[in-house]
Amino acid sequence: MNEPAIYGLMAEFDTPDEIVAAAKRTHAAGYKKIDAYSPFPIEELWEAIGFHHNRVALVVLIGGILGCMTGYGLQYWVATIAYPINVGGRPFHSWPSFIIVTFELTILFSVLAAVFGMLALNGLPMPYHPVFNVERFSRATEDKFFLVIFSSDSKYNEAETRAFLQSLGPKSIEEVPS
Repeated sequence: MNEPAIYGLMAEFDTPDEIVAAAKRTHAAGYKKIDAYSPFPIEELWEAIGFHHNRVALVVLIGGILGCMTGYGLQYWVATIAYPINVGGRPFHSWPSFIIVTFELTILFSVLAAVFGMLALNGLPMPYHPVFNVERFSRATEDKFFLVIFSSDSKYNEAETRAFLQSLGPKSIEEVPS
């Protein structure tokens, strides 16, 4: 029988300071595909694993620009091309009257882009994750801290990575099956 593919190696730590120090050393050692799990947010931890790319702001900006163009374009098309009606001698393209709908669609598209962009960039919904295969990982919501080095990392070598993780002084190291 074939062995299940390995998702990575998981190290368990007892305190937030230990995992932050371990994450800094891991990132400094050249591992780029790493992740950390803790029972509460630790601001230094996401910086330590090298997580600096947040594309949600760009997705929201693009959504806002599309909403602005859609709102203004729809009103322009209706007022000047499809149904031009001269009301009170105003020009067909009366941009001040277009501002409210344009603003509202900008906000609507931005919010929708933020929600769906955040879900997509986080890979949600995700009903299954390989780290749930490790029995001790259930403590991640209580009082333990975990650091995972993915097997897809270019520097990953099971023996060398295990030795490196051992040098960080974790409570335990376990393989994470896919």
